Amino acid sequence: MKRSTIANTFAIAALALGMAFPAKADNYKGCSNASLKGTFSHMASGITTAPPAMAGPLAGVGTDTFDGKGNIKGTATLSINGNIVPVSETGTYKVNEDCTGTYTVQFSVGGSTSASFVITSSWNEIQAICTDAGVVLTHIFRRQFPVGDWRD
Repeated sequence: MKRSTIANTFAIAALALGMAFPAKADNYKGCSNASLKGTFSHMASGITTAPPAMAGPLAGVGTDTFDGKGNIKGTATLSINGNIVPVSETGTYKVNEDCTGTYTVQFSVGGSTSASFVITSSWNEIQAICTDAGVVLTHIFRRQFPVGDWRD
């Protein structure tokens, strides 16, 4: 009997604590453009379906630097249907309070791309999906020097 009373007390206390935390607005750690500041390594993989001349596998690696104010600069090496293409890019991004967002970049070789993303891992990773018609492409960005790293 005594164990059951103690277990019930702990269960009620845990439930009360669990309900109290979400109600406190000061514990909420929202995001903003400032959440993305620094250089991220970037990997992309997928396929293009249109235009027919470019249809096929697509992959890339590079770095992207976010300025914390909504601007991106980067360089990458792409493999477009087996053809290697070095590119540089510039663009803009917008981060929402819920840590989702969008970005658009213009490539040095012409063309642009847009994506939707979510920030994860204490602002050290971004997972994105291309939103361009005819492209099925996912991206993973990882902060090169995580927040709190000695190089920060």
